[in-house]
Amino acid sequence: MEVVKHVKRNVLLNPGPATTSDTVKYAQVVPDICPREKEFVEVMNEIREDLVKIVHGDPSKYTAVVFAGSGTIIQDVCVNSLIPANKKICVVNNGAYSSRMVEIAGYYNIPCVNLEFPTTGLANLNVVKETLEKDKDIAVVATVHHETGTGVLNPIRDIGKIAHDNDCIFVVDTISTYGLIPLNMEEENVDFLMASGQKGLAAMAGVSWTVGNIKEIEKSKNYPKRSYYCNLYMQYDFLERVGEMHFTPPVQTIYALRQAIKEYWKEGEQARWERLTKCWEAIHKGIEEIGLSYVIDKGIQSRLVVTINAPEDPKFDFFKLHDYCYERDFTIYPGKIFGLKTFRVCNLGQITHRDIEDFFVVAKEAFRKMGFTLPITK
Repeated sequence: MEVVKHVKRNVLLNPGPATTSDTVKYAQVVPDICPREKEFVEVMNEIREDLVKIVHGDPSKYTAVVFAGSGTIIQDVCVNSLIPANKKICVVNNGAYSSRMVEIAGYYNIPCVNLEFPTTGLANLNVVKETLEKDKDIAVVATVHHETGTGVLNPIRDIGKIAHDNDCIFVVDTISTYGLIPLNMEEENVDFLMASGQKGLAAMAGVSWTVGNIKEIEKSKNYPKRSYYCNLYMQYDFLERVGEMHFTPPVQTIYALRQAIKEYWKEGEQARWERLTKCWEAIHKGIEEIGLSYVIDKGIQSRLVVTINAPEDPKFDFFKLHDYCYERDFTIYPGKIFGLKTFRVCNLGQITHRDIEDFFVVAKEAFRKMGFTLPITK
């Protein structure tokens, strides 16, 4: 992939979109093509096969179904398409993105059992088990692998086993872990995962997909039709018969995704995870040097997002911190925990531990500008 001119590099430490390579950016500069051409159909087929391989899916059992849109669209697709008539979805909910699935179910008037747990910890698996054993109208269990609002990593293997023990299918939002944390669908008891281009694969926003169980997709043909554009079976059927998305795809974004997948294979699953783990370690080192603390227990952190307690000091102003860092090419994001003053530092894209170290040099300067002496002491 030719890079004509390097693009100004911003280090995105927000929870997505993520920092991309120049080669992914330039992959979008292609000759205009009608997406109904055989050449583009071949690109789509290649991508769909790779999306299954990345999560070690058996291609005879799983397939990838691609939609145009950000991550929320694939949540919409799975929630509205996979619930049989007169059945319920149970959402294991400990954060903003599992709450979003509850909201989607509400918009479609789908009966939903909302199992709410504290956003700073894990679900009580005994409560999940008891709920599924008592309510046999639940057909689908859904949760989020990694809540980017907090950085909590949920035990999907355990939740999936409870779901399967109770004859439910298990649907997981892996939007912020796909292509980052090594994942084997079969081992994790996942029937459907949801993912999106702009995070773990460090592609572009605008394309999302589910990797799902083919038999369950085909069963869904007979489920209530709750959406036209976001119907899973319709899209799957069209991709299988024609090789194309049913409606106009985001052509240039698809080419960027193909390039991002090539770069994923080149780096390697384990090497990518090790790179991101070094970033996480550098984040904690920087927090300690400033004298800050983190919210989520390290044992359940994803290693992809660290939520940091803001200083209980009137001198602290998140927007001053944000703006000082932004002007120096680093982007951070406020926290998403109700009632707590926090901010987040994330490592989801094409960054290294050196980027994190450079960020903390700038962050320390910002704290000093606000009048703090470092390290901050209580």
